Amino acid sequence: MKPKTTKILYWTAIPIFSLLMLMDGIAGLMRVEGGKQSISHLGYPVYLLSIVGFAKVCGVIALIQTKYPILKEWAYAGFTISFIGAFASRAFVGDSVGLLIPPIVMLAIMFGTYFLWKRYSSSQQTNQFL
Repeated sequence: MKPKTTKILYWTAIPIFSLLMLMDGIAGLMRVEGGKQSISHLGYPVYLLSIVGFAKVCGVIALIQTKYPILKEWAYAGFTISFIGAFASRAFVGDSVGLLIPPIVMLAIMFGTYFLWKRYSSSQQTNQFL
């Protein structure tokens, strides 16, 4: 894949992913009714919505910024844990396959943005030396 193509794909995918995570984080902070029902169904306390919501908003900020790559790495790690935890929680309470699929799909999308970011940042470093 050419560096320009990688750049375009990355800067198209990361805002979409970030917007989805930002909306989810804000919904958690606002403790919307659907979120409260889901979190209670999974057996977690409702205040966890605020903690995870705040973490998602911080993760989005870390993904969008371009100065500190280590923050991006930690944000990707946090989102990975969140998606795997969501899948496992749904599986452990016996939810249907239809509810198990969304966290896996989001994990796959996130890995796609991670792959593009790594390719994009390595192509930028290569161009600095040319």
